[in-house]
Amino acid sequence: MTQQQVLDLYFMDARHKLIDVAAFLDRVDRGEGEPDFRYEAFRKALEVLSSAEPGKAAAVLEAFSDPTNEPIEVATTKAACGAWPGANQ
Repeated sequence: MTQQQVLDLYFMDARHKLIDVAAFLDRVDRGEGEPDFRYEAFRKALEVLSSAEPGKAAAVLEAFSDPTNEPIEVATTKAACGAWPGANQ
């Protein structure tokens, strides 16, 4: 597809998602207290989007992923939280 065809097909969907992300960030900003590691991972992922480099989807996934190679001995929670809490968690 040409870039024009991609824009014609997907622009409105991407626009909607971007507005939804902006609304999410506004809600976090209005909240009291300090955000946790998930917010930091989210902000790191957002930085990737402004890059002119290819491979944005992979880089966004990496922003949320555990960069270590060794498995943990035992899970600390029952459910995934969507972002790596870091070595200190």
